[in-house]
Amino acid sequence: MRPHLLMFVFGVAALTAVACTPKEGHAADRGTQNNADRIRPWSKNPRYWQYKGKPVLLIGGSKDDNLFQLPDLKEHLDEIKRAGGNYIRNTMSDRPNKGFEVYPFRRLPSGKYDLNQWNDEYWKRFENMLRWTAERDIIVQIEVWDRFDYSDHRGAGNWSRHPYNPKNNVNYTVEQSGLKTTYKRHPGTNEQPFFFTVPAEQNNQVVLKYQIAQVDKMLSYSLKYGNVLYCMDNETSGSPEWGKFWALHIKKRAAEAGVEVFVTEMWDQWNIKGEQHKRTLDHPEIYDFVDISQNNHNKGQKHWDNLQYIRAYVAKRPRPINCVKIYGADTGRFGNTRDGEERFWRNILGGLASSRFHRPDSGLGLSDRAKRHIKSMRMLTAELDIFRCKPDVASRLLSERSPNEAYLTYIPGERYAVYFPNGGDVTLDFSKEKGRFALKWLNILKCRWQPARAVQAGHVVRLQPPASGHWVALLTRAEP
Repeated sequence: MRPHLLMFVFGVAALTAVACTPKEGHAADRGTQNNADRIRPWSKNPRYWQYKGKPVLLIGGSKDDNLFQLPDLKEHLDEIKRAGGNYIRNTMSDRPNKGFEVYPFRRLPSGKYDLNQWNDEYWKRFENMLRWTAERDIIVQIEVWDRFDYSDHRGAGNWSRHPYNPKNNVNYTVEQSGLKTTYKRHPGTNEQPFFFTVPAEQNNQVVLKYQIAQVDKMLSYSLKYGNVLYCMDNETSGSPEWGKFWALHIKKRAAEAGVEVFVTEMWDQWNIKGEQHKRTLDHPEIYDFVDISQNNHNKGQKHWDNLQYIRAYVAKRPRPINCVKIYGADTGRFGNTRDGEERFWRNILGGLASSRFHRPDSGLGLSDRAKRHIKSMRMLTAELDIFRCKPDVASRLLSERSPNEAYLTYIPGERYAVYFPNGGDVTLDFSKEKGRFALKWLNILKCRWQPARAVQAGHVVRLQPPASGHWVALLTRAEP
């Protein structure tokens, strides 16, 4: 029987069947089957995530996006774990730009693909990624569709080689599918009908049935794991009906399998206050969390102010706000290394639920420098309950401050953390506090705390990092 027909015939059984060898077992058997143990908004503060019943801060970096295709994936996951990372981005991408990628469909001896048959190697790699991340308590944010896989922009040839291209499969022609054999413009121009097949748009059932079969095949593996979040697209600027269709479809399949999942959409618009992002922000009934990775095109004070705008926008119905990719590297086009480093810290101190360095060359990936930032963030949050903190939105407690000089998050009366992107000299209003606090400095790039000293409350405290570069000041109320 054809794979996509199998999915509809067996329904829930196909989604819940265990697809692993008896020797290895299944990660879901060790606690992720229970909905309460799966990744979900934290019951005590839905701005953050919880996993296995405990709040979890998602941070990380990796050397690629479609990680499941990596030949050395297991080793790379171990490296991420050792660095303190617990969060990856996994695009379901298959464009063969590095030589080791494979497509999800079987290639026939004729050289053409049959969209009714699966390539077992592709899905084995995907399942391995799910199992290995679950074993390491690493959260996976899947991006279901990547528009660059379906474009020949700048001579990439991704669409020209793709199995969905009518010239490359035995399932439909150009005339039957309405798909051309080449699309040379940037995918943001939305000339590719592949992303308009859903009923509310072109209702292209010839292509849509294969798209549904592919997503269902993906879910037949991923729904069994509790460490997975779902994002519909990579940087889409297309119709909101496309993302809505897939979000509701994935939720429906999850409900049929007896599990709960959480979904979002990633828009292309760099202006995070723009209308594209309202399609997610205004629809919590569809999108359970928000991804504002595109805000990481902004720098300095504007980057922080935008974060606070989004947090305020969802305040009546708080949801986790993720940044699955932070741009910024000297090798890239979207800000330099310092921009990427600063964005990482502003995201977390600004109240976001996740922050992850984008892959090279547009991000720091899991470079040595990225590892230092991840380690230092873990050092800070080991002493600062970030889930109880609130950002000092308009710098009401910080004075003598220039734009982008320092950022504060705090637990009133208990702990105060001030991040300095590059040295500085500001004052912190402690006039309403009483008693003493212990002040110590974290040298971020050296991952080292300096010895603490006592600070008397009841007045304004001056904070000046010991040197230039990235520093955090942590003030903790001293025991009486």
